[in-house]
Amino acid sequence: MSARFPILYIAETSPEDAVLSSGVLAYLVEAMPTADFTIVGSRTSAPLFADTPRLRRLIVLDKETRLDWLGLWNQVRDTRWGLVVDMRGSTISGKLKRQKRAVRGPGEAGVHAVELAARVLHLDDIPAPRLFVSEDTQATVDALIPPITGPIIAVAPGTDWMGRHWPAERYAKVAAPLMADDGPLAGGRLLILGDEKDRDDAHTIRLAVSRGRATELVGRLTPLQAVALLGRATLYLGPDSLWTHLATAAGAPVVAAFGPSDEAERGPWTGVAVRGPRSVEEYRKIDPRLNQAIQHMNDLPAERVLKAARKILQT
Repeated sequence: MSARFPILYIAETSPEDAVLSSGVLAYLVEAMPTADFTIVGSRTSAPLFADTPRLRRLIVLDKETRLDWLGLWNQVRDTRWGLVVDMRGSTISGKLKRQKRAVRGPGEAGVHAVELAARVLHLDDIPAPRLFVSEDTQATVDALIPPITGPIIAVAPGTDWMGRHWPAERYAKVAAPLMADDGPLAGGRLLILGDEKDRDDAHTIRLAVSRGRATELVGRLTPLQAVALLGRATLYLGPDSLWTHLATAAGAPVVAAFGPSDEAERGPWTGVAVRGPRSVEEYRKIDPRLNQAIQHMNDLPAERVLKAARKILQT
């Protein structure tokens, strides 16, 4: 059956940014049951939307050269769109046949990315990040990690930049007392997620508990599969990273270790960001572009994150 209201959604190139904005797409899916969706993303952000209900087509636009935009134009120009939502802030939506369009504007200092995304549709209620997981994706994850009895603490220590990396042994210092016999997650299980490059960190964290209570999953899950798994978590711990935003989109209680990142703009939307004694401005005095090979996060003590974790588990 032909769509009565076709929607073109152009997601951000960065998967982290795409997750932060994902509540807008989820809102459209639920608010417009007669619509179907063509979604454009990059090589890394497009797979996040593979299980979107009524998905008609998923297009990869990895680079943004004139030739790449022309290629996208040739794929979408023949449709008269009911709505075009452009989270990349490009000009293509102004050239397409459509009833309505919504284009993301420039960022605004001190305003959270989730709120900025909601402004694209002029929404009064800000939708939290959310990614859809199909029954097939959930079944794949359930086959890999069967449902677990008892609480689950999920940890993903990896980051794309060492400046946002919190030492692995400190995650261990948080997980161990939470999972102790007198801890709030007593009898629970530790799941460690991430990419292959996070294997050494994962091994360090696993040693915090007995072998039978920890499972390393680094390099074994796609981001969307991680969402399916994180939906089971009693608590998630991580830095400012894709994995942390995936946990938020999965609805897990999140405690995130922050330092040179601004939690006012990129903190876990429904979780807690914990930072050390320095402000973002103080980090910028040392590292103006926040891109140097400096381990900025060493001044955040494990005790501060543990306190936040205990508090969030009590709510």
